[in-house]
Amino acid sequence: MQIFSEHDADAGVAELAALLGRHRKVLVLTGAGLSTASGIPDYRDKDGVRRGNAPVQGPEFRRSDAVRRRYWARSMVGYPTLAQAAPNAGHMALARLEQGGGVGAVITQNVDGLHQRAGSVKLIELHGNIHGVVCLECRAQYGRADIQRQLLRENPQLADTDARPLPDGDAQLEPEALEHFAVPHCARCAGVLQPDVVFFGDTIPRARTEAALQTMADADALLVVGSSLMVFSGYRFCKLAAETGKPIAAINAGVTRADALLALRVAVPAERVLPLLAHRLAGA
Repeated sequence: MQIFSEHDADAGVAELAALLGRHRKVLVLTGAGLSTASGIPDYRDKDGVRRGNAPVQGPEFRRSDAVRRRYWARSMVGYPTLAQAAPNAGHMALARLEQGGGVGAVITQNVDGLHQRAGSVKLIELHGNIHGVVCLECRAQYGRADIQRQLLRENPQLADTDARPLPDGDAQLEPEALEHFAVPHCARCAGVLQPDVVFFGDTIPRARTEAALQTMADADALLVVGSSLMVFSGYRFCKLAAETGKPIAAINAGVTRADALLALRVAVPAERVLPLLAHRLAGA
């Protein structure tokens, strides 16, 4: 594997442009590293090691009132970071690459909705979208912004709380007394509400998985952007590409789980590399 760093980033962009030029159905797989320039923290450091405590597990969220109170309290404080985030130069460049035929489709592990806002169309949000909320009983759907207004109205004691933001709308907050925290419920049936995302410990919906796997099957190359691939739901695409002889490249500042499978990795932030790549291909 070739690794390009800051001092030879231009050569790395040239290699990426050559790869995209040879393959017209490139699948791009993105992770949290793409959204850090939008002010959204990621889960891991450059060595792929998880930062902080483990996130909420789906089965625990659905089983425990206490876990749901903790989740919604932290989310109430942390959600504004996501709500105010805007697509960065990397998201915008990927949308331009799609529009110009430089990439065929995007699969994202992110739940922040920034690809859609940047203009990506051929997009699969593998883990869902944090800006939606679903009732686990009647399947009614709500906008997360509407739920945020309800949370603020019913929990004024936390309305002005300032806490360090964490990935996916979480916050570094350990409220001392949550017994009086008002958890949102479905307005239709009073059922349990959950953000419309795939929690850790849960499985991706079958139809979405099948669509993503078919997109990988239809692609002729894979470009990983901003992901360490430590979670198997992302790493599996590299395994599938390698098994079928499709070249794999990555734009990621740190190590990835798939380094042994990569043809090249550009270890430079994606918000710098992708605009250069889009510009080079536009002038080709």
